[in-house]
Amino acid sequence: QVQVVESGGGLVQPGGSLRLSCAASGRDFELHEMAWYRQSPGKERNVVCIISGSGSSIFCTGSVKGRFTISRDNAQNTVYLQMDSLKPEDTAVYYCNNYPTPRAWGRGTQVTVSS
Repeated sequence: QVQVVESGGGLVQPGGSLRLSCAASGRDFELHEMAWYRQSPGKERNVVCIISGSGSSIFCTGSVKGRFTISRDNAQNTVYLQMDSLKPEDTAVYYCNNYPTPRAWGRGTQVTVSS
């Protein structure tokens, strides 16, 4: 079972960038498809981007496509989310977890986009 710790969030102005990291523990990390999810206040947690175990296949939802990039380093058991051209509507707590069946959730990392 993969356990995760997210980091890298913060306060950024619209148009700015952040890079989130997800440190994972557990066996066979490279066999797990991983995803970044986000949850805004009063809303459901939704998938943002997905990456295959090898990292060769990625997908991001329409609202962030072209602005966010997911990647992974299996040697470091880490998943990244590069977020560019951030918008106020990207404000949320960001989590990483297995996909499509999440395991135990980490604390997430808060991203706030505001001027």
